[in-house]
Amino acid sequence: MALWSSGFHEDVSEVMHDFNSSIVADSLMYAVDIEGSIAHANMLGRQGIIGTVEANEIVDALQKIKDDIDSGVLKIDKNAEDIHTFIEEELTARIGNVGKELHTARSRNGQVALDIRLYTSKRLSVLIHKTHELITELTNQAESNLNTIMPGYTHLQPAQVITYAHYLMSYVSMFLRDTERFREAKDRTEVSPLGAAALAGTPFPIDLRYTAKQLGFAKIFDNSLDAVSDRDFALDTVYALSTLMVHLSQFSAQIVIFSSQEFGFLTVSDAFTTGSSIMPQKKNVDAAELLRAKSARIFANLIAMFAILKDLPPAYNKDLQETKELLFESIDITEKSLSVFTAMIKDTLPNTDNMRNAASHGFLNATDAADYLVRKGVPFRDAYRTVSNLIRTAVQENKTLETLTIDEYKAASPLFDDDIYATIDLAASLSNRDSHGGAAPDRVKEQIQNARNRLSAI
Repeated sequence: MALWSSGFHEDVSEVMHDFNSSIVADSLMYAVDIEGSIAHANMLGRQGIIGTVEANEIVDALQKIKDDIDSGVLKIDKNAEDIHTFIEEELTARIGNVGKELHTARSRNGQVALDIRLYTSKRLSVLIHKTHELITELTNQAESNLNTIMPGYTHLQPAQVITYAHYLMSYVSMFLRDTERFREAKDRTEVSPLGAAALAGTPFPIDLRYTAKQLGFAKIFDNSLDAVSDRDFALDTVYALSTLMVHLSQFSAQIVIFSSQEFGFLTVSDAFTTGSSIMPQKKNVDAAELLRAKSARIFANLIAMFAILKDLPPAYNKDLQETKELLFESIDITEKSLSVFTAMIKDTLPNTDNMRNAASHGFLNATDAADYLVRKGVPFRDAYRTVSNLIRTAVQENKTLETLTIDEYKAASPLFDDDIYATIDLAASLSNRDSHGGAAPDRVKEQIQNARNRLSAI
């Protein structure tokens, strides 16, 4: 029987029951539903709204129900309307009329809002931990590759010399922002709606701050009407998930490119690749390709949530039920994606010779040659044109800047001297990028330490 069944309302049709039921998604929340009910029962007894003996009996029975579900002794009835109904009916079946006192001063509207907040908060803690693990792995790899030279690209064209460490730390910066977004979403999630009741509060002398503290929430709601309908925290969470998945997708796309034969910069472990059914030589980086695609699911869920919420009036509306599945699916996909990506990148090795060889071509040290002239008083735009002419000469002669003769340099500008070769050396080019956040190994060391400091503070 539905919690709202009465002589005023006839039973719904079977097809409507199935359409209305949210038990599949709700089943994930049985532990937090019981946690919230225990806090509410303790508060009712503490405030004298129900007897202390009755409150303790309810709490003991709820804990046993949770233990039985945990152990598999009690199976959640998939025909129940939702998890709240299932647990309350099980409670009443075990302790009789005392169980019916639990819902005093509480509406399912506030109960649903609380359960989603509790569940989301706990899952965000896991996501924060998993993002920490990824960042730790990337910083460790960066520390081992401070001098692993590779090309840096703009527009996917060779641009300037960087290191694999500097490249990895660019993603660390992204994931640190993601961790901060998760923390901010968690803070906005941890607002207790208990006490809002259906929409207008309750006449009983409840203690909202007590229940919030019992649940580990630092804040309580400001407006009861808003408290039962607020799903901003869910939007914030899926937005944070979407942004992280953008970064995972970008990184995965780079792994697909850099592990190709044309680049050969990275070797991905066989554990994260598959072969072809017809071409024996194929090694497909399926994990990275799937990660790119999984991100689209999260983006779609975010848009769907906005679309559901955009026309809703204050207070609870059944439309809100649909946001729950979108939120939970987004959390599940992101959590699995983080686990897979961290494991994959841990077993992905840089091919240092290929990286350095690629950096030796494409005139990645051209800006260094221009800067050489600038330091001798040439305006940068003039220096730029001079080096551009030098590159044209090198291309015609099938040379690099390193293999041009000093006479060819002097023909372009008499200011060039033999020390130009030391300036355009790849290692020198790298160490010269010594500004804050730059690619020089010492600056990357600073980035690694700063990242570790930020991680410990988040």
